[in-house]
Amino acid sequence: MDRLEQLFFRLKGYLQNEPFVVLVELLIIWGVVWAIYNFLQGTRGARAIKGLVIVFIGATFFVRVVVSEDTFERLNFIYSGFVGFAAISIVILFQPEIRRGLVALAEALPGGTGGPRRGKVIEEILSAMQYLSKNKIGALIAIERQTNLRYIVEGGTRVDAAVSDDLLNTIFWPGSALHDMGVVISGDKIIAAGVQFPLAESGQLPSELGSRHRAAMGLSQEADCLILVVSEETGTISLAERGNLKRGLTIESLRTELARGLGRAEVETARTEEGETTPTRPEDQGGA
Repeated sequence: MDRLEQLFFRLKGYLQNEPFVVLVELLIIWGVVWAIYNFLQGTRGARAIKGLVIVFIGATFFVRVVVSEDTFERLNFIYSGFVGFAAISIVILFQPEIRRGLVALAEALPGGTGGPRRGKVIEEILSAMQYLSKNKIGALIAIERQTNLRYIVEGGTRVDAAVSDDLLNTIFWPGSALHDMGVVISGDKIIAAGVQFPLAESGQLPSELGSRHRAAMGLSQEADCLILVVSEETGTISLAERGNLKRGLTIESLRTELARGLGRAEVETARTEEGETTPTRPEDQGGA
């Protein structure tokens, strides 16, 4: 009780002498906590951070309020070591999320780019997605942006070929050696096919969605790329980005999403040059 009274009077003194400073500090702390919570929400690290916060609050309350400085010295020593260990653990445990946050920050800064110019590549991808969706051929395509995806292609098959709708359709054709896994596109090249993407936890997606959608969500939680999915059961087109999955896209709505994510000017330029190469009739769009 004495420790609580000391903390109360100390806080009361701060409010009386420096109310503006206290208000600014509280707003900054609230903003940081809200940003971290909002950023981690829906990611694999969200559950772990909740448990870590509970343990940290409990340990801090016990050491700073219940335990006095001249008693339980060993507990104070363990607590000091725990804080340092927790800081290192956070960096290791949330490495994908931290990397994704830094990439997002770089994109938001003046002069940041949304990815290389690849207007014609987008039209080739849209043409392939239209064909795959219409014929209900399963597909999984990751389009690289700021985060380098070469760390996941080591187990796949190197392609290093220019992006074309014919090549994508051939890769995902049922029965081909590479149709079950994912394709990674970097710039204007298909750098690898048959790539295993990291899987999201099963509880993060509806039960009717299969391994392709789990792989798309899993990769989107670790990198800033755009991942396209075609369901082989329904032909539905989906887009995964930053841990979110948009389902039931048409070719035109997908074009809008890619324009937003990769640079609208490049896509619009390609549409003009190609003369609307992608049909937009309802029966040609596929995807429900």
